[in-house]
Amino acid sequence: MAKKKVIIIGAAGRDFHNFNTYFRDNEAYEVVAFTAAQIPDIDGRKYPAVLAGKLYPEGIPIFAEEQLTELIKKHNVEFCVFSYSDVTYNKVMSMSAKVNAAGASYMLLGTEHTMIKSTKPLIAITAVRTGVGKSQTTRKVIELLMEKGLKVVAVRHPMPYGDLAKQAVQRFAVLDDLVKHECTIEEMEEYEPHIVRGNVIYAGVDYEAILRAAENDPDGCDVILWDGGNNDFSFYHADLYLTLVDPLRPGHESLYYPGEVNVLLADGIIINKIDSAAPDDIQMVRENIERLNPKATVIDAASPIRVDNPGLIKGKRVLVVEDGPTLTHGGMKIGAGTVAAKKFGAAELIDPRPFLAGKLAETFEIYPGIGSLLPAMGYSEQQLRDLETTINNTVCDAVVIGTPIDLSRIVNIKHPYTRVHYDLQSIGEPSLEQMIDDFASKR
Repeated sequence: MAKKKVIIIGAAGRDFHNFNTYFRDNEAYEVVAFTAAQIPDIDGRKYPAVLAGKLYPEGIPIFAEEQLTELIKKHNVEFCVFSYSDVTYNKVMSMSAKVNAAGASYMLLGTEHTMIKSTKPLIAITAVRTGVGKSQTTRKVIELLMEKGLKVVAVRHPMPYGDLAKQAVQRFAVLDDLVKHECTIEEMEEYEPHIVRGNVIYAGVDYEAILRAAENDPDGCDVILWDGGNNDFSFYHADLYLTLVDPLRPGHESLYYPGEVNVLLADGIIINKIDSAAPDDIQMVRENIERLNPKATVIDAASPIRVDNPGLIKGKRVLVVEDGPTLTHGGMKIGAGTVAAKKFGAAELIDPRPFLAGKLAETFEIYPGIGSLLPAMGYSEQQLRDLETTINNTVCDAVVIGTPIDLSRIVNIKHPYTRVHYDLQSIGEPSLEQMIDDFASKR
């Protein structure tokens, strides 16, 4: 029988995982291309032969998503597989309409076709949207497990923006590993907080190979922790599945793909930002959880903030730099830096748009809703330099850094600056601590 021709529609993450787990050695299909969206400068590359397997000795080309219709017609494609996250259902079905109109069928791969089983107990931390608080939740869960004397190895959702073959399996144990693997700001924001707390984190492209390496980490491994990205569902089968929801974006738990999948899969659902959301919005989220997954344990939580030097904020005109993905495809209008600036009495939040350099101007064109905040974009060396130039050109008294990393370590900031820190705090009962205690006692 002739092979069914396939295009995988992605954003350098779930798309490669779907290929590896379902299509790589599948004789029934021929993947003719990947298309790329969300992440800048990843089209025009190839998924390398060394990762693509014996059926693809030349590798698989990656094109911009804008070429999808043309590619379907050119290659007589039968199936297009939607493979990225943090998108509205309207976006998912709009893409389906585009694919169907071009003559192809539309596919979404599910959990049983893409989840890999670990030999170790595994906790998955996921969310309904980018910017809900997965990072601080992951850190908190690791701390709770380490207090029990358990060795925890984290595996982070992929961010392979460089040489895919070199990035197949990456291990981060010391800060120098960030340099060794030529990490972007977005990667550092996820890996650095783990490293400075003394635990190992893996990432890359081939997530079965990554899992096996993590299970056999040279420093030991008792528990695997899946640190989810965007609002994707876990690449691994989980013994405990935790999902964060955001009352600052009420209703999104049933409006975004695959965020709703995470709600339906969850053993525990964490309502974060309980201290800063409106009561009516919190109640809406509670009602949606009860409707979607009444068996889940619901945990209330907050992410209280602290800053290194509040004196640099009070009464000052400040430039707020926030986590990039939270402001871009996460769609947030506020981040930890903004909260800190308002809490500690900034006189004014300076709009960076008159001072934008290079590719940062393109970011604001693509995501005009960012407003007067500055996303810490650094997918490439050029973006990193543009970020540095923009910060230093902005007329302000101080810079408030709301990113999870020490941005000053990689960007030369000439203004006075202060960092914002935030950690998850479980409120009342049931608590996250109780869930982790129960998980550990059973295993």
